[in-house]
Amino acid sequence: MKKFLVGLFISAILIACNNEKPAEQKDESSAVPVPEAKMQPVEFADPKYMEMGKNALAALSKGDVAGWMNGYADNAVFQWNNLDSAVGKAAITDYWTKRRTESIDSITFTNMIFLPVKVNQPQSIEQPGVWLLGWYTVNAKYKKTGKRMIQLLHTDIHFNSSDQIDRVIMYIDRVPVNAAMK
Repeated sequence: MKKFLVGLFISAILIACNNEKPAEQKDESSAVPVPEAKMQPVEFADPKYMEMGKNALAALSKGDVAGWMNGYADNAVFQWNNLDSAVGKAAITDYWTKRRTESIDSITFTNMIFLPVKVNQPQSIEQPGVWLLGWYTVNAKYKKTGKRMIQLLHTDIHFNSSDQIDRVIMYIDRVPVNAAMK
């Protein structure tokens, strides 16, 4: 019993010595300065832009040029990788209306991949703001020849602060297009 009481006494002393109050404990994490969150040059943007891209392509597939153009700003620029371009919503609408009514019998887009990104700090010549990067397969049948053109496309779409498209850059190989039109 004596050993038990001695053991209990020693245990009580050890517990008392090691039982510091939480307020008296040192918070070592506060001693280390927390770095401020640094803005990343590029970050993911809202997934709603992916739906906007899919809806626009669906409208163009149906021949609904007005639906295709619905999200465009009045001052939009549509540029191709060969540096040709259409400037202004009216000019872009005229171009696509003519293509869909006179040249393209049908057009579909498959294997779509969209990546919405927000450019906070441009790394080159790109505009800051939201970009929707799109990759997909286009399958177009031409009216005059009945031939098909199938190829992979890459498109960069920039949105202004009102979520309207103000710049499109389409990377397309004109060789298959020209062959299908001959």
